[in-house]
Amino acid sequence: MMKLLLKNPLRSFIVLSYVIFFVFFIVIGLSLLLGAPKSVTYILQIIAAWSSTFSFIILFKKIYPGLRLTDFIKQQFAPRLRFSVLSSAVVIQVIIIAVTVLLLSIRTDTQDLALLSFTSIGILMLAFLDNLVRGPLGEELGWRGYALNELQKKYSPLKSAILVGVLWGFWHTPLWFASGYTGVDLIKYILLFMIGIISFSIIVTLFYNLNKNLVIPITIHQLFNFSLVMVKGDLLDVLQYVMLSYFVVAIVLIFINPKDILYKRTVK
Repeated sequence: MMKLLLKNPLRSFIVLSYVIFFVFFIVIGLSLLLGAPKSVTYILQIIAAWSSTFSFIILFKKIYPGLRLTDFIKQQFAPRLRFSVLSSAVVIQVIIIAVTVLLLSIRTDTQDLALLSFTSIGILMLAFLDNLVRGPLGEELGWRGYALNELQKKYSPLKSAILVGVLWGFWHTPLWFASGYTGVDLIKYILLFMIGIISFSIIVTLFYNLNKNLVIPITIHQLFNFSLVMVKGDLLDVLQYVMLSYFVVAIVLIFINPKDILYKRTVK
């Protein structure tokens, strides 16, 4: 089976990423049932979040024979960061967060600041770092640094972004059924989640192709995740505003398509 998979390294990466994540998700569930210390569960969550990185490391020598992993990682951060690209992506996401807070405040008749989950800068920074470790830092090397760039050798950036969005979205499947939602609410949660993930994938692909430094997708991913935890309210309501906002932005960027970036096939 492994020999068959290694004939297609990208497929091997995807399968192994799924397997590692699903296995550790089961282990996390068992640890909770057995009353394991929170520190143990937390470490397991970090390992699960880094499953795509571990998958990439395991397969690295088969994917890039003759290249050192440290050299590959350095290459991902070597291009000079373009402030215009990074700041544009950040501004878009800050606007999305602001719009979400505004719409929720109108809906709930609550003052804006009351809808923020964190009451102090210290707690905000700790939550920010926690989110960074359990998300973008562990996911972007594999999903964007490898998978997206590999797909773009064969397909347009737009098609590659959609493919990565779908694959990456379904990689989160165990989280859907741990959300606590059932029935119609679960279906709504999954639909909003996939719409947001695919839209995010299109947005991050555009900005990443404008500046091939992995800091770009890590930053965008961090703000994407953090927007879902920093706004206080029912998660489905937050998802509705955040994910649909990302969808609108993705559609606008597809039509604007700066520098025709979404249709130029790239080889890294």
